[in-house]
Amino acid sequence: MSQIKYYILVVLFTLSTSISAQDKAEEDVDVLKMRIENLITQSDFDTDRGDYFNAKNNLEKALDIATKIADRKSEGEIHTRIAKLQFTVNEHENALVSLTKAAEIQRDINDYGNLAMTYSIRGSLHASKKEYKTALDYFNSAKTKFEEEDLEKYIPEVTLNEAKVNFELKDYRSAKSLLEQTIVLSKKYNQNDILSSALIYSGKTIDKLGNNKLAIEMTKDGLEIANSNGFIENTNEAYLTLSNIYENEKDFELAHEYLNRHVKLSDSILNIKRENLVPEKRAEYIEAYNAADYEKLKTIIEEQESESSLAKITTILSIALITILSLLTLALYKNNNIRLKSNNMLHEKNEDLVEAMRKAEQASKTKANFLSTVTHELRTPLYAVTGLTNMLLDEEPKEHQIPHLKSLKFSGDYLLTFINDILQINKIEANKVELDPVLFNLKMKVENVVSALNNSALDNNVNMHFDYQKDLPHSFIGDNLKISQILINLIGNSIKFTKDGDIWVRVYSISQKGDDHVVRFEIEDNGIGISKEKQDNMFESFSQGSIQINRKYGGTGLGLSIVKGLIDILKGKIYVKSELGKGTTFFFEIPLTYAPDEVKIVKEDYSKNISKLDISNIRILIVEDNKINQMITKKILNKMNLQCDIVDNGEAAVENVRNNDYDVVLMDIHMPGISGLEATKIIRTFDKELTIFALTAVTLEDKMHEFDEAGFDDIISKPFKQEDFEKKLFEVLSASEKTTPSV
Repeated sequence: MSQIKYYILVVLFTLSTSISAQDKAEEDVDVLKMRIENLITQSDFDTDRGDYFNAKNNLEKALDIATKIADRKSEGEIHTRIAKLQFTVNEHENALVSLTKAAEIQRDINDYGNLAMTYSIRGSLHASKKEYKTALDYFNSAKTKFEEEDLEKYIPEVTLNEAKVNFELKDYRSAKSLLEQTIVLSKKYNQNDILSSALIYSGKTIDKLGNNKLAIEMTKDGLEIANSNGFIENTNEAYLTLSNIYENEKDFELAHEYLNRHVKLSDSILNIKRENLVPEKRAEYIEAYNAADYEKLKTIIEEQESESSLAKITTILSIALITILSLLTLALYKNNNIRLKSNNMLHEKNEDLVEAMRKAEQASKTKANFLSTVTHELRTPLYAVTGLTNMLLDEEPKEHQIPHLKSLKFSGDYLLTFINDILQINKIEANKVELDPVLFNLKMKVENVVSALNNSALDNNVNMHFDYQKDLPHSFIGDNLKISQILINLIGNSIKFTKDGDIWVRVYSISQKGDDHVVRFEIEDNGIGISKEKQDNMFESFSQGSIQINRKYGGTGLGLSIVKGLIDILKGKIYVKSELGKGTTFFFEIPLTYAPDEVKIVKEDYSKNISKLDISNIRILIVEDNKINQMITKKILNKMNLQCDIVDNGEAAVENVRNNDYDVVLMDIHMPGISGLEATKIIRTFDKELTIFALTAVTLEDKMHEFDEAGFDDIISKPFKQEDFEKKLFEVLSASEKTTPSV
């Protein structure tokens, strides 16, 4: 009996020594990091084989080690990889939890490369749930991070997924453009899988755009690459695409042939997935593993029985080991139950977060609607303020009254600018600002902005300097109005915060591919500068650095927020370099395409043009319920030698038009009784030719479709500039049969 105790003690001592040595080895961080890398590599290998169960198992082992040694970067990366596997096997909720963990870690340690990968996978997850807008937001964030981290080789997969979302949204032209980018980049980095898929999707997109022959050619190119490399998913997609294209071509024989190939290959792929994913397969794997373990243990026992007289002791030890293994299995089972409960809790928390996000989005929409309503309502009284002020200034006021009237005009213009800024911010946040590319002269455009702001600079004793790269072309295609708005905000900002100093405006190209340039604009000043802590949130709305700065220099705090939004719309970037007391430099870069023809800008004086027309027989009807606005509009028309009638509601407008012969109707929208929209619809039932302008304070982009449907010819926004009003009237009056040039 003592001999048995002795052997048990020896075995236990050996086991204890072995475990201690193992613990000591695991404390070696370098060895553990190498172990993590090996497990990740094995997971990639298993994934390529379609063995997702083993792939996830290896990643979870790697995650345990990374957590143990506090390797935060590996933790974040492994969570991202686990999420990708969960997404592949349609465990979307689990994938969302893993992505949330990954992003939290990666943001915390500034691991922006892997954060971009996390955003890319999350975009694909939302796309699979048909949450397309959210998906595009994440894809855009992923691309931005990859560009910032100089990881261009990962961008093709993102642009491919972006294209697929745009295809689902039926925005085929955007999808085509993204696919062209994907093809170029995937060829550059030899990414045949992505190249094959991009070519096939190009075929689908081009087919929707009506070019069937090119669609077939591109799809077959993608199919050839897929077949050469064994990309069976891409091959299957190509078969279905070709079947659809040939069906559109009325070639039903080929359409049927490719459809048969698609069905057969789909069955094969489904069988493979079933073998790798179904619970029965997992159970078979575990059972086979345990059986093999048992057989191995049985063989060892039999060998020991035949070779040693201590067979009974070995049996006892074996039973002890099996008991220990059973206890470990039970512990693992309990641990899995605990993990399952934790996952359920995480799911509940995630649902709470989703609900909170929904409420936040609803609150944001409510805020936007409220601001839009308030600003629209403010425009109507502003029309009276600015109109009356301009009229009083034109009527030769007394000398001592002029400063007061100019102050009133300045206040009205300032308030109007503030309202317009709020509307601009709302439109940018709601993605309602669209690009309007035209041919324009870049050098002339910047010179005009600098010249227009020079008087303000001189008031602050500031000298303006302009430098345009000598060999940079002058004419480009781009949205020149948005570029002007950006420059006016940034240069105006520099003037406001610079006293007795200098401002330099520089324009030059930083890269060129054919006719496509990336042009950089610099606005440098030697003003008061911006502190480091204030630079972090300077592009946020209503942010001006401090209350003291706001009181001293004035302003709304919206200019830089508008600038950032417009530059994002132009696919550009903006940077700032500043130091307190030494000045500030803003850099922004935007893509522009060179155009060979110079732009000639001619500004017409429509007031002179109108004076050349015979307008004695022109009759205009003003429909406006506000008495002050009636008076202002009538004064403006009388000043232009135009006669008008006035009514204050929609019913009277309909009757007057029915009983009189008018050339133009200026129709207010919001009135008691029937609205201007309804009145215009009624007028259009019996008079299709009459020119009707909507005279309104609403934002044009918000209501344009309603105005078109009602039958308006054009819109004049209140408070309007007289030259804009004159231009629209001249276009109508010059086309009227009643007007003839005066001799």
